[in-house]
Amino acid sequence: MAVVSGSFGAGHDGAAAELARRLRARGHAVERHDLVDLLPRRAGAMLRGLYRRQLTVAPRTWGWLLAAAGSDRLSHRAAALTAAADEATLAAVGDAGLVVSTYPLASQVLGRLRRQGRLAAPAVTYLTDLSVHPAWVADGVDVHLALHDDAARQAKALGAPDVRVVAPAVRPEFAEPAPPPAGDPRALVVAGAWGVGPVARAALDIAATGLAVPVVACGRNDALRRRLDRSGRVVALGWVDDMPGLVRSCRVVVQNAGGLSSLEALAAGVPVVTYRCLPGHGAANAEVLDRIGWVPWLRCREDLADGLRAAMSGRPAFTPSPVPPESVLADLAVTA
Repeated sequence: MAVVSGSFGAGHDGAAAELARRLRARGHAVERHDLVDLLPRRAGAMLRGLYRRQLTVAPRTWGWLLAAAGSDRLSHRAAALTAAADEATLAAVGDAGLVVSTYPLASQVLGRLRRQGRLAAPAVTYLTDLSVHPAWVADGVDVHLALHDDAARQAKALGAPDVRVVAPAVRPEFAEPAPPPAGDPRALVVAGAWGVGPVARAALDIAATGLAVPVVACGRNDALRRRLDRSGRVVALGWVDDMPGLVRSCRVVVQNAGGLSSLEALAAGVPVVTYRCLPGHGAANAEVLDRIGWVPWLRCREDLADGLRAAMSGRPAFTPSPVPPESVLADLAVTA
């Protein structure tokens, strides 16, 4: 088997890593690949750098771009960009019996290769987002794995022929039992590996409520960590190796993008709220998470105190599918 991801942040890679680990545990040989490395002449690295800078400097423009990305004009441009990775992808996956994508542009490559008859193995897309952008649904991909009935409905509406609902691929360490956190209540603010978005404002807003001590996982954003350190009101952390332990030590997780960190916290039994979310995929995921009852979206500062109180006084309403994604993938590999 082969799993193709995209290192645009850590969420897509995190899902790919967990899927690969579970499949290997079942006895399958699995190779992982990054679309960034499959694009020629460092185009992938440059695209990743532009994306990170856009989220950091002008996040609203990312929201506008994502909204427009479903148009025919931009879809053709995306197809032209990803086509440059076709040959390298085909060589990388080789004679794999099944190929799984955890990143939308990788799905576009696999779907095109399937349509052209150049990729013999079935292609599967694991939808890491609860909000399904049109780029996620590539013509030619055989099966889409969704994390909720709502996401499955969206994928089907976009033309996905075979959609199956599975549980999120979250590391088992997050679900390990742990004693209730002691001491002053802490609110963990997560913003992905890059620490992007209005994280500092969110943390200071939490501090101002007096309800919890904000602990910010700044990822690899050292400038953000230093700025928050100077505030004297926030516990600012750099890269965290024991994320399961950190999540379980807090009473609530505050997130802004609706990605893997949200699912990890819910798996750990820690309530999650959305606050000051990123434009584009952040707002889209926030809307779905709120609609399905997994994560409430606190849309303004006036909602924050009541939202934190409610979250810290209850348990997360999280009812994932009982079907593990690796079982579906293993069955597809057998029947391919």
